[in-house]
Amino acid sequence: MVPRYTRPQMAEIWSPEARYRIWFEIEALAAEAMAELGTIPAEAARAIREGGTRKTANITTADVDRIDEIERVTRHDVIAFLTWLGEGIGEHARYMHQGMTSSDVLDTCLAVQMTRAADLLIADVEAVMAALRARALEHKYTPTIGRSHGIHAEPTTFGLKLAGHYVEFARNLDRLKAARAEVATCAISGPVGTFASVDPRVEAHVANHLGLAVEPVSTQVIPRDRHAAFFCALAVVAGAVERLATEVRHLQRSEVREAEEFFHAGQKGSSAMPHKRNPVLSENLTGLARLVRGYAFPALENITLWHERDISHSSVERVIGPDSTIALDFALMRLAGMMEKLTIYSERMEENLESLGGVVHSQKVLLALTQAGLSREGSYAAVQKAAMETWLGLGKADARRFAENLLAVPEVAARMDAGALSAAMDPQRDFRHVDTVFARVFGTP
Repeated sequence: MVPRYTRPQMAEIWSPEARYRIWFEIEALAAEAMAELGTIPAEAARAIREGGTRKTANITTADVDRIDEIERVTRHDVIAFLTWLGEGIGEHARYMHQGMTSSDVLDTCLAVQMTRAADLLIADVEAVMAALRARALEHKYTPTIGRSHGIHAEPTTFGLKLAGHYVEFARNLDRLKAARAEVATCAISGPVGTFASVDPRVEAHVANHLGLAVEPVSTQVIPRDRHAAFFCALAVVAGAVERLATEVRHLQRSEVREAEEFFHAGQKGSSAMPHKRNPVLSENLTGLARLVRGYAFPALENITLWHERDISHSSVERVIGPDSTIALDFALMRLAGMMEKLTIYSERMEENLESLGGVVHSQKVLLALTQAGLSREGSYAAVQKAAMETWLGLGKADARRFAENLLAVPEVAARMDAGALSAAMDPQRDFRHVDTVFARVFGTP
């Protein structure tokens, strides 16, 4: 992922230095477990821990370059690392990696990295939820128009809009936690996963110290359905990011202008048009969400490996592991900040709500007419007739509002006077259960 969309906390998880520190920790823990079992001498485990700690505690770019130099000869990254590590341990280095295979180190390390990345993403989602909760409560009763197919439907509140996004991110929080648990598994089972040369208690020891579960059957690699579930969860979170970003993009359109990304002092919207205030953040989020969703497909493809193992998944994960988590981490924190500072134009919302002459209250009139004795079919026809006349008259000098056109329909005038019609179209009727919905979402204050 390019630096422009990379936050340092997430980048650190995927850095070569962090990866090598985790590799060493796996090797040291395995050696200590083997020493306890009598498989290797206790002094060897101590030498591995002490010598390896000296080498990896402050690993430098020069050290990474040295490992890369060795790999250019060995053509094997884990062997290159073990060779470099052994240079600081001495004769006891021969006891490292006893009975283990490269996948034991690589897959267990990936599990650690993915759980750490998930922890950051979980915190990110919580930040988005906090912003949405605050703005939803702020605009709990701010009237706005609800839209279906992009067309005015019925009144709602801006708070209800945001509450819907809040509960979506709450579901995504659960998905991320489940995805974290899914990939938090350790495999130290040796070639083809039979434990032929390494005791299962070594695996349990490593897993316990790294905060992982043991993989029941690793077949030398951890099954990739776990990883697919993780990346699919990230894709669903990205979908939620884009859905909210798309809402903001629409609301910021000049013809709508109900909400707008915060425009900073000195900010420029266009190199050519000084008046522009563009939804650049939400458009950026849309693009990042597309990237994250795109990584779900190769993760699904990785599930199918040959027999007990192959490495067709490896090249994929070296890209999608860092890139998807880095992109989503950046997107979520950008979204949280955007929603915290979002400019809300409540007056414009009211203007738009009434801009169609009141037709948005058509259902309430329809229901009132059925209660007054007119058939549903007759009620619908009468209300639609008045609504269409209102639509067609919009913008004309002699335009009449919906209520006027309704009273001009004989079937309506025979059953409702102006007062009854006004009561039926009272906007507050749309909001009488807002408290109920908010109690479901945020709990009773």
